[in-house]
Amino acid sequence: MSLRERVTRKEDLARYLDQDQKFDKTLGSSDLIAMGVGAVIGTGIFILPGTVAAVHSGPAIVLSFVIAALVCSTAAMCYAEFSSALPIAGSAYSFGNVIFGEGVGWFLGWSLILEYMLAVAAVSTGFASYFNSFIAGFGLQIPHFLNGPFDPSHGTYFNIVAFLIVWVIYLLLSRGVSTSMKINNLMVVIKIAIIILFLLVGIFYIKPTNWTPFAPFGTKGVFTGASLVFFAYLGFDSVSAAAAEVKQPEKNMPRGIIGTLVVCTLLYILVSVVLTGMVKYTKLNVGNPVAFALQLAHQNWFAGVISIGAMLGMFTMMVSMIYSSSRLIYSIGRDGLFPAFLGKINEKTHMPSHSMLGVTIIISLTGSMLSLDQLTNLVNIGTLMAFTFVSAGIIPLRRRKDIPNEGGFKVPFYPVLPIISVLLCIFMLTQLSGETWLMFLVWLAIGIVIYFSYGIKHSQLNHQK
Repeated sequence: MSLRERVTRKEDLARYLDQDQKFDKTLGSSDLIAMGVGAVIGTGIFILPGTVAAVHSGPAIVLSFVIAALVCSTAAMCYAEFSSALPIAGSAYSFGNVIFGEGVGWFLGWSLILEYMLAVAAVSTGFASYFNSFIAGFGLQIPHFLNGPFDPSHGTYFNIVAFLIVWVIYLLLSRGVSTSMKINNLMVVIKIAIIILFLLVGIFYIKPTNWTPFAPFGTKGVFTGASLVFFAYLGFDSVSAAAAEVKQPEKNMPRGIIGTLVVCTLLYILVSVVLTGMVKYTKLNVGNPVAFALQLAHQNWFAGVISIGAMLGMFTMMVSMIYSSSRLIYSIGRDGLFPAFLGKINEKTHMPSHSMLGVTIIISLTGSMLSLDQLTNLVNIGTLMAFTFVSAGIIPLRRRKDIPNEGGFKVPFYPVLPIISVLLCIFMLTQLSGETWLMFLVWLAIGIVIYFSYGIKHSQLNHQK
């Protein structure tokens, strides 16, 4: 078999379905929406509507969020069809293996590792900052040497809060999907309640004159704003990683993915409307625009509530992403491209215990010891790569007669909408910096070395006729 034939070998869907039967199918559409909202709505909802409005969009930031949501919705529908037709663990990685072949599948899996793990590591450090500010209000503080990445010149050696929060989430998820999702759902409800509370408080301080002029930077400003807030929606794709643990995936997966996008869009728009109505957009280019608006309204008591909302936002995001990461690593181990023990499911807990432990160790050490400021843009490029291939994959998926999707979700306006989604994703990729592309190419080179030195030799496809 030639190298080209080995790289383009396609996985058998039946084998995936058989392997993933060991998971408990306990999740419904409401669990998936909570998981998605948990991943998408973080601290950004308290920051982006203000900073982007101040510099680029003005009150027309509302339109920027709508445009960004429409762009995301094209990819979301493609994910919904794939999750409906292929209810398997591993998200875009597994979809790529079945439709394009092992080489593309590995590339997508390696890109998603970057997205999921780096995102959680970065957010864990953000959580630590908010937590430190929160306890400072009670006169407490973490020792300086345990309050930052390894940087002896500045007296910091380890970020203990970033480390511990990842292990708290590991312990939560280890209790089982059903229990952990109940707790996650509760936290998402509280987070949304805090956002709604801001809306209810803020609506009494709206001055309609603040919405004039509505689009001070013109159409260009609206579209520039859309390109920036587009990344606020990333994370909904993590829902597809749960496909193997969902009841009636052909119905619940599309509801979970598309429902996530609808709920998040509504929340972003409402916060944008109230925030730009409370304060003139020119004053919102600050690090904490929501808290700033409440201070101007003499509602200082609400600052602590916003901090709790921000921490809950980051916590639920980390829950969703660590969950998705563990399913991704399990899927790669299941296929032999990572050591086989990572692809094992604990028969007692019905959880991929080894992959979840491995993910937790890597993320907790990365977040607690490394400075991630220059690396977070890699999250965006990894996500957009997956979006591009999943969108393009709808066309060969429809041609596969051995993968029926009777009664499941199908992307409307086929094949126009998937092609539009591909083009939009490519456009967004061109907006990323040259530095981001360079770092991604380094990451890709590492992945190629691992695949050709280990993965291709140990692949389960070698044992199939």
